[in-house]
Amino acid sequence: MPAEKTVLLPVSTDEAFALITEPDRLRRWKTVSARVDLRAGGAYRWTVVPGHVAAGTFIEVDPGKRIVFGWGWEGAPDLRPDASTVTITLEPAEGGTLVHLVHDGLTDEQEVSHLEGWNHFLGRLQRVASTGDAGPDEWAAVPADLDQLTSADATLAVCQNVLRGIGESDLGRPTPCSKFTVAQLADHLIGSLVGLGSMAGAVVKPAESGTVESRVAFAAQQALEAWDQRGLEGTVKRGERDIPAALAASIVSLELLIHAWDFAVATGQQVSVSDEVSLYVLDLAQQVISPQARDSGSFAEAVEVGPDIDVLGRLIAFTGRAAA
Repeated sequence: MPAEKTVLLPVSTDEAFALITEPDRLRRWKTVSARVDLRAGGAYRWTVVPGHVAAGTFIEVDPGKRIVFGWGWEGAPDLRPDASTVTITLEPAEGGTLVHLVHDGLTDEQEVSHLEGWNHFLGRLQRVASTGDAGPDEWAAVPADLDQLTSADATLAVCQNVLRGIGESDLGRPTPCSKFTVAQLADHLIGSLVGLGSMAGAVVKPAESGTVESRVAFAAQQALEAWDQRGLEGTVKRGERDIPAALAASIVSLELLIHAWDFAVATGQQVSVSDEVSLYVLDLAQQVISPQARDSGSFAEAVEVGPDIDVLGRLIAFTGRAAA
């Protein structure tokens, strides 16, 4: 049975097409991260919410008018990548562009669940077309099965929401990391993602240009995809040492959430993160940040906090930052 949905976007057909195909636009309403090879026969991979990756192949690409692509979920035996087909047509209309989506090749049960998903995300698409950003997605806020990989996805979503609020005028601002301005901290985070991706076997290629958000997202997509493919078993190399892969993957969430807070403080923003994710990352931090790490200068001594501070504040204080 097909799932169908039509929405009106207050933008041109070309802008509507960009919103449904370009990674920088997709992250604002549909995905945590996205890899797109936009041509007939090209592949896409979208982390829609933490731990749930849609993937498939583009069948038809008619810019500004129509796109057809295979759809399925990595690791789902009942709906593998390319097992169903999504057709999206764009038509000029009074007030903007009509976007008509038809999702074929689903069972009755799959139709119900996918229509719920398309209703949710096409509502966010309408919001981003109207306002420029749909804001944090509540579906990504609390992964059903938190582990080092789903936590990495969730904290990436949190970090990207902060990074979107950074403009050119913010790049020289100081951050809670005393060595770094906003621009320097972005370079540091990208460098960390390059290194963490290499531990999982990837060669992460930084973007040559773009906004802070797009540059971090480009590196993070490569690193997190590599970790998804590698998994958490065994050990990886960190310098000359072998360390548990799960421990190395834990560092991804720390880098993304702690630096999201750094960027937010530097630019006068708030971090939107669930207590569940903050508590999980705090537990990871307690495993990763050893006394030796503090002695080496990688982290300052933990800051004492009162009993009323929230979970994110406790995490920030544990890393040696003053959360208040």
